[in-house]
Amino acid sequence: MKPQAVAFDLDDTLLRDDRTLSPLTLTVLRQAAARGVRVIPASGRAKDSMLGFVRQIGCASAFIACNGAELYGPDGQLWTHCWLSAAFAREVAAFAAAAGCHVQSYQGNRFYYDSDSPYAAEYARVTLLEGVRVPSLTAHQTFPTPKMLMIDSEERIAQLLAEARTRFGGRASVSCSKPTYLEINPPEATKGRALEALSVRLGFSLSETVAFGDGLNDLTMLTAAGLGVAVANARPEVKALANDVCLSNQADGVAHYLDSLLRKEAEA
Repeated sequence: MKPQAVAFDLDDTLLRDDRTLSPLTLTVLRQAAARGVRVIPASGRAKDSMLGFVRQIGCASAFIACNGAELYGPDGQLWTHCWLSAAFAREVAAFAAAAGCHVQSYQGNRFYYDSDSPYAAEYARVTLLEGVRVPSLTAHQTFPTPKMLMIDSEERIAQLLAEARTRFGGRASVSCSKPTYLEINPPEATKGRALEALSVRLGFSLSETVAFGDGLNDLTMLTAAGLGVAVANARPEVKALANDVCLSNQADGVAHYLDSLLRKEAEA
């Protein structure tokens, strides 16, 4: 393949476990951009949680936030968006409350929650977003939101994933970015559809695009791209559906795989 674009998840895919970008990763991405390859970060993270990484990469053509609910230009300008209605978000909040599960909604650089759990503090630390506790999320949720996120143990999230797909099937996109995260977006908000929209806007071919990921929320992107690559630490379901598997995020799998593609192209 002569890649025209490269799209990649951040957490557990491009980022190492300490949520840093290695010098090798930055070098390879910049080399790809210098050759005219479109570089596209694609994450479940909200815009303000992605911007630091986008700026550090320094060569992104665009970026996909909130699992495809929002598309941004390289400078952080909002291009397109699709959000859950306030009424639907309240329904999700009520579903989570009945299940006794932590849930949060998003607006700007803030997320809102009402549970007494350690999840919100850890999430704020990892994402650099501001967490705001409210008395009742179902009462507070009067605004549209790009996604709702439920957080619990792996076992509980696996159970709730099946229940949420039954409850919201056809009305929402339900996926997991991590085994402990259950993400609910508008039905049209997937990384695959976002990548397709960017291919039209930026003028590259999906068949000549390589995409990297590890989670269930990456599957639509891996299957939309001409070459979908799972990192070695990806979920088994993701590796089974990917075209190929590269080294883990800890071993800079994305950088090594992309570098190999670029070298083969140069030698061709």
